[in-house]
Amino acid sequence: MKFAWIDLRSLSEDRREGVVDAAVHARLEGVLDDRLDVLRTLPPTVTKVLLPPPGTPLPAEADEIADIVLTRVETAAELDKLKLEAEGAPARTAAFIEVVDDATLRVACAAAQSLTNTAVEFRDPTKIPLEIVIAAADRSPGRLICAAGDLEEAGIIIDVLEKGSDGLLLAPRDANDVFGLVDLLRDTSEDLALTALTVRSIEHNGLGDRVCVDTCSHFGQDEGILVGSYAHGFVLCVSETHPLPYMPTRPFRVNAGALHSYVMGENNRTNYLSELQAGSTVLGVTTDGRTRRIVVGRVKLESRPMLTIRAVSQSGVEVSLTVQDDWHVRVLGPGAAVLNVTELKTGDQLLGYLADDKRHVGWPVGEFCIEK
Repeated sequence: MKFAWIDLRSLSEDRREGVVDAAVHARLEGVLDDRLDVLRTLPPTVTKVLLPPPGTPLPAEADEIADIVLTRVETAAELDKLKLEAEGAPARTAAFIEVVDDATLRVACAAAQSLTNTAVEFRDPTKIPLEIVIAAADRSPGRLICAAGDLEEAGIIIDVLEKGSDGLLLAPRDANDVFGLVDLLRDTSEDLALTALTVRSIEHNGLGDRVCVDTCSHFGQDEGILVGSYAHGFVLCVSETHPLPYMPTRPFRVNAGALHSYVMGENNRTNYLSELQAGSTVLGVTTDGRTRRIVVGRVKLESRPMLTIRAVSQSGVEVSLTVQDDWHVRVLGPGAAVLNVTELKTGDQLLGYLADDKRHVGWPVGEFCIEK
């Protein structure tokens, strides 16, 4: 689980209270400052992180007030000294390293591999040094905390090498940045419990508009997106990862369905396929229910013959999906079976997802609503 520290050093006094209140309310792990009198005012539920100003000795009362003390480290010799100190208090003793060149980069990698907590700030605007430190810290028992200049950079740090740093250090402008940071930390999708659906009918509809969702990711062969005509039920539509006659595979694409259809996104939020555009996100889902956030690269809407699949769950919930009426459009069944929609017949099994929620502009809401 990723965590965050809020850096108060550059924050004006008139905004400090609001930011601290937001951090406490949001249950962020820690608050960093270079002033013990500020840390002393924080509640016991927050980890108090002290980073003394450059060139200043550690105050005598630091051990009484600060939970973690960051020591500025630039050289391998300084790191070795800190590691000896950490033997007596490993949880309290931590390093702060500003990576400015190859030498400090090597020190950061070594610290991340040996200390309980290592906070790193990068001067280089590229993410190559960040990638190197994250790779070096992989499988290390310690925690790597990376400083971000703003929320946008924080979002990038979280995704670097598909794992990001363990923690983030952010100097917020105001309380809104704190809550924005919380949203980033929550940006991990939960697994879904998929269910078997039995095909009840197939109906050829004639011409309509269908949407292909082209993403920025390579889908697995057992992975797709959840699409449905009703907000309470979805079918798992597979990508074009599997070979097709007469055309190359397009492992980034899902021929998803008619433009009116719902598609499942992050945080139990849905969108109409017609709403998606470059930069939107959808939820990638595997046949065993694992999920991930996937960015949309573009959307293609074209008129094609359509067909409607109606299926029912074992509990009696009816699900509907309208897709392009073509053999190469496919959905997934139990056991990751790849099923061509034009060959489906009554009694066939599909994989889908049932949602208890009704929807208003994509958000779940407990209201009376009938879809048919």
